[in-house]
Amino acid sequence: MALKPLNNIWIRRQQCPCGDWKCYIRVDGDDSSFQVAKSEMETSSTTSASSPYDTVFMPYVGQIFRTDDEAFEYYSTFARKSGFSIRKARSTESQNLGVYRRDFVCYRSGFNQPRKKANVEHPRERKSVRCGCDAKLYLTKEVVEGGTQWYVSQFSNVHNHELLEDDQVRLLPAYRKIQQSDQERILLLSKAGFPVNRIVKLLELEKGVQAGQLTFIEKDVRNFVRACKKTVQENDAFLTEKRETDLLELLESCKALAERDVGFAYDCTSDENHKVENLAWAYADSVQAYSMYGDVVVFDTTYRSTTYGLLLGVFFGIDNNGNAILLGCVLLQDEISRSFTWALQTFVRFMRGRHPQTILTDVDTGLKDAIARELPNTNHVVFMWHVVSKLASWFSETLGSHYDEFRAGFEMLCRVGNVDEFQRQWGLLVTRFGLVADKHADLLYSCRATWSPCYIREHFSALTMTAEFNLSIDSFLKRLVAGPTCMQLFLEEVCEFTVLAKFQYRFHRCLEFIILESMQVSAAAKQIPPRVPYPSMKTSMPMEDHARGVLTPYAFSVLQNEMVLSVQYAVSEMANGPYILHHFKKMEGECCVFCNPENEEIHCSCKEFEHSGILCRHSLRVLAVKNCFHIPEQYFLVRWRRESPLVTDENQNDLSVGDDDDSAQTFHSLTETLQAESMVSKDRLDYTNQELSALIDRVRDIAPANTCVSHDC
Repeated sequence: MALKPLNNIWIRRQQCPCGDWKCYIRVDGDDSSFQVAKSEMETSSTTSASSPYDTVFMPYVGQIFRTDDEAFEYYSTFARKSGFSIRKARSTESQNLGVYRRDFVCYRSGFNQPRKKANVEHPRERKSVRCGCDAKLYLTKEVVEGGTQWYVSQFSNVHNHELLEDDQVRLLPAYRKIQQSDQERILLLSKAGFPVNRIVKLLELEKGVQAGQLTFIEKDVRNFVRACKKTVQENDAFLTEKRETDLLELLESCKALAERDVGFAYDCTSDENHKVENLAWAYADSVQAYSMYGDVVVFDTTYRSTTYGLLLGVFFGIDNNGNAILLGCVLLQDEISRSFTWALQTFVRFMRGRHPQTILTDVDTGLKDAIARELPNTNHVVFMWHVVSKLASWFSETLGSHYDEFRAGFEMLCRVGNVDEFQRQWGLLVTRFGLVADKHADLLYSCRATWSPCYIREHFSALTMTAEFNLSIDSFLKRLVAGPTCMQLFLEEVCEFTVLAKFQYRFHRCLEFIILESMQVSAAAKQIPPRVPYPSMKTSMPMEDHARGVLTPYAFSVLQNEMVLSVQYAVSEMANGPYILHHFKKMEGECCVFCNPENEEIHCSCKEFEHSGILCRHSLRVLAVKNCFHIPEQYFLVRWRRESPLVTDENQNDLSVGDDDDSAQTFHSLTETLQAESMVSKDRLDYTNQELSALIDRVRDIAPANTCVSHDC
């Protein structure tokens, strides 16, 4: 049986961090293959998976069909609902019409013809299911108005055998189908050495069905594996050779990149046979970006290649505009602590020995141990999304109908404010649902210091834990793994994305220059400095105007949102100095704010500033109550300021716009649309950059004194 042409297929990591081979992780809302499989399982209980008919009635003589295949599908769907299956029998053809008659009969129609016995000592005696059943549907083709159609010429629904119940009819050979996605999974597990019975059990666990409820049986899997065995062996040999060749080509590509770009860094390890085992690389721009934004690093290990058996690890950062920065990539042979240790060592070496303040990862015990060993002074944080997305795989089958109640209890646990209360509530939760001895509950509790908000609140994460940032990373990775078919092309694809990000930054700066030059006319008339659009004021607070001139648009919008929400809090000053704040609807607990006017220090018990680098609504409320018109400078972190060492001096201008200039706002809207359309592909970006450069020259040729677009003129 021929397999599909070899492609580099990237899939999400499926092995559970608990290490049990029977544990399979389904990501809530993302594992489309599981949803499809689940749909197929549900559909197969009532009708054929590919049937377009929701309602099927008994066929009748004279019924019209456009094609014979359509008639067969209709009759097959009716047969399944009725408790039997059908097969194609005789067909008749003529020179003029071709095939003009089709006979479809019950699977038990006719009698088995005796076969010549094989010349063996004990030939197998196979009992036939055929019993001369007369149920049938005969089709005849006719020509109508220049076209052809098929009509039912004979039909009988009389059976001489018992019809099957729904749970039995699905086991008939005609309805036992191994879908393409299941075939690939079966072959993958078979190559990994899994016996057939374990493969079936694992597929049942993956699809969330009871034992024996798949659309195929163990015999079908065994026959499929046997039929593919020779092809699998041939592909294994080819795959081994291709993997070695492609990794060598990838290494040569890295060497070539290093020769062209002295800032490009790469490293690899080899096994005992001197074959490439692990590979890592980073670009010059990544090293430069890390020097400014290397305080927080995201190490994503979501995808692995089924073709090459390699885990893809990607290091990301976040810049002062909230954009994801690609810092480096690794390809690892396996998912053990030793491999992760090498990856972290290599990454730190690429980044000139500087350790991040915080690193964010998925739940992985091997990675956790490697981080503790190689980055002892770095805070390790696990994305809450990774934890929550695994809950259904871990507990839904165990808890059954009580899972939703457990999920609600877990979410309440995540809102607990202190460690002691968390530990107490955790004990109550696992005892209530009988999870005291559960291995997954033990795993969660053992790494609680990396994911529970009450533990990680003081760890700086630089807004990397927002839904928007996570979606941007996920979108980047999905685009990255969607196309490349070999490792060399994959490296080029990563490089292309890096170049695209660089062009995106330059494009943004080019737009600012366009706006600067275009606004010169209006600025000359108004006697004000030219400025580019910026988020509009919402509170008219002096602190808001102050922050607007210091922070980037992204950081300012986050702080501005906190300012808007700050007015919803009542403030009570205690006798010993601190301020107690609570929401006017009391939807959350109290917060305690300590304010020292002498050294301009302010601290809140919510730890938002320590976590994100942006002052919280509670602190802003206290500053407003104390009639502060400016936010203390130490609460404008360098990483969130508009001035950046990565921006050249000539671009370090005060770039903001007056809110009353409607023409400027319209212009800004047009530039945003242009930027969005240009980011679709590098070809569009190249063309736009070229045209913008020419446009800048043409705009500069227009004398400011001769024209005025201001509303005041």
